[in-house]
Amino acid sequence: MTESQAIPWHREGRAEFAVGTAFYRTQSQMGRDLALLAAAVYRQQHGELRVLDAMTGCGVRSLRYGLEAEADWVWANEANPDLQLLLIQNLARGLSPSTYRITGQDANEVFFRCYQQRDFYDLVDVDCFGSGAPYLSTALWATRIGGLLYLTSTDTRTTGGHNPEHSVQVYGAYARPHPAGHEQGGRLLIGRLMQQAAAQGLAIQPLFSFYNGHVHRVMVRLTNAEPWRGDQYGFLGYCHHCGHYQTLPWRQLGRAICPEALPDKPMPLVVSGPLWLGPLHDRTFLTAMAHQAQKWEWPQQQDLIALMQTEADLPPYYFTLPEMGRHGQMDIPKREALMRVLRDRGFRVSRTHFEPQAIKTDATMADCIAAARICSAESVG
Repeated sequence: MTESQAIPWHREGRAEFAVGTAFYRTQSQMGRDLALLAAAVYRQQHGELRVLDAMTGCGVRSLRYGLEAEADWVWANEANPDLQLLLIQNLARGLSPSTYRITGQDANEVFFRCYQQRDFYDLVDVDCFGSGAPYLSTALWATRIGGLLYLTSTDTRTTGGHNPEHSVQVYGAYARPHPAGHEQGGRLLIGRLMQQAAAQGLAIQPLFSFYNGHVHRVMVRLTNAEPWRGDQYGFLGYCHHCGHYQTLPWRQLGRAICPEALPDKPMPLVVSGPLWLGPLHDRTFLTAMAHQAQKWEWPQQQDLIALMQTEADLPPYYFTLPEMGRHGQMDIPKREALMRVLRDRGFRVSRTHFEPQAIKTDATMADCIAAARICSAESVG
């Protein structure tokens, strides 16, 4: 029996690897693809790419950073000692020995060593289980100024607002449930990272935020040039009565009342935060990623990036079609027809990758319901 017959090999992109007992989810490939595109763009812009893959697992990300993004150096770290032999075999199969190193330490130990030795990396990838909060500040220690930090959160129950006490513990923010909860997860992660960077006299610039239905992944650039963006770090209020959303700065927390309510029936808003309220994606960086995706002939990634570009700077929430139907007490219109009517009425509107049956728009819920009624009237006529 040959080696290839004895070991079940997997393939993703240009990487061939064994999984063994490591956790590997094929559904998360898009998140890895986006990281590779960002890494390739960074290398083109800076002429060098050194990657720290802090929780590499079976090594698929490390392999792909080396093979596809053409990283000059990859540090593959995996704290689980049971995966060391697997990792050694996988990386030796795909990468030159002079282009990588393997260690088996706790990720925070690695980050602290980088800081002590002034050994900073162009891209630090932290693909962890849970909230990712234990690594939000420490991962900054290993990231070069101007470099990229790619963070993960898998605790969607907490970020979706279903465990607000835990969200206070890990994010320093009170997360409440509302229909746009999928987007809330990425904004909590960015907001907490923004605050942690500011405490170190640094700043972050969000490049993109991605949600695949199970996992949030956020790519940011670390910088010391950006000022503290206090106007984009605040709270999001939601009215369960009418579906209205409203962003709230710190000084308006005492006036968190729905403006759509009747004067004699004030409706308090359910408030989540603090979290990031600014653009989720950087259009300039996404354009460069789209060009790279075209070069690599990755059409699905191109489509996703195009959608990210349209939703980038719309308000920090979305409206689901079922929610419109519930508040308007009407049949749900076709999404494209609804978007056309909203555009005709002067509103900005986009689909969103966070939720297939939703739209992002600067219209209010009342505007959306009015547009939906126009759609219904047109269909009847």
